[in-house]
Amino acid sequence: MNPVLKTLPGLAAATIAAIALTAALAAQAQALKLAHITPPTHVWHQVSEKIATDLEQASGGKMKIAISPLQKLGNEAQVVNLMQAGAVQFAVFTVGGLANREESLLGWSLPYVFKDVAHAARAADTPAAREMLKRLDASGLVGLGYTFAGMRHVLSLNPVTTPKDLAGKKIRAFPSPVYNDWWLANGAAPTAMPLSEVAPSLTTKLLDAVDIDLDALVGLKFYQQAPNLTLTNHMAFPGVIAVSKKWWDARTDAERGQIRKVVADAEKWGVQAAIDAEASNLKKAQADGTKVVTFDLKAFQAAAAPVRDKYVAKNPLIADFYKQAQGL
Repeated sequence: MNPVLKTLPGLAAATIAAIALTAALAAQAQALKLAHITPPTHVWHQVSEKIATDLEQASGGKMKIAISPLQKLGNEAQVVNLMQAGAVQFAVFTVGGLANREESLLGWSLPYVFKDVAHAARAADTPAAREMLKRLDASGLVGLGYTFAGMRHVLSLNPVTTPKDLAGKKIRAFPSPVYNDWWLANGAAPTAMPLSEVAPSLTTKLLDAVDIDLDALVGLKFYQQAPNLTLTNHMAFPGVIAVSKKWWDARTDAERGQIRKVVADAEKWGVQAAIDAEASNLKKAQADGTKVVTFDLKAFQAAAAPVRDKYVAKNPLIADFYKQAQGL
């Protein structure tokens, strides 16, 4: 018999075995989901992509993450429910959204606490900030770290130079008690609405202004409807990188170690990305016709103290966080 023909059955068996092994390995790979609310141009999406890429590499392909931006898996409350059930494994949440479950996270939104993104990032390493993450366990989440967008500013139909220019004006604000108190202290009417409704609301003048970071402003091009940008720099806007506790508890120590390292690396990378984006996004916005407004910073800062005092007195961990952040 031809020697080649003799080897064919062996080759066929080897091929079948290889296919079976590949299928078995593929079955072992975990198909994971990561949800967040920002557009794909946003720094949080970039941080999510880094987590996905690095974790697949660190796990030898066993953990693969599919990223869903712009609330495609639901709003933040719905994603929390999915994570409690283990149906979604990773998410980047706004601190304001999670503050409904852990009040101390409101400390991140106190007005005029942080000078810039770098200052806020240093505060993420304080004992109080890490305690906030630990307390998310009670909500079925494991808080692993923080990621940052740019600082908050005001985009408006008409120039805003002092709080008086906002008197009685509707400003789209994040749905949070701190944001409401802050804008009420400035005489404005805080209005909660999804980002998807902001552009048409500015066009029809149902909104007069938007409280926004430059990442979202440039990504969603809101300056096409409202051309005036006041760089109030009034708040930081962190996100929390979290995983499902139900899913986390089923992982091995080695897997948890891989995930913690990947998130820590992405957290560090994201800080510099956010700092760089703050400068580049401002240039993009101005190049597209956005007008930067000269304003009275002290007038805005004067409205901040009563708001800060209210929340510092309300929650001991917020008080600790405020004190620790001031010392950085």
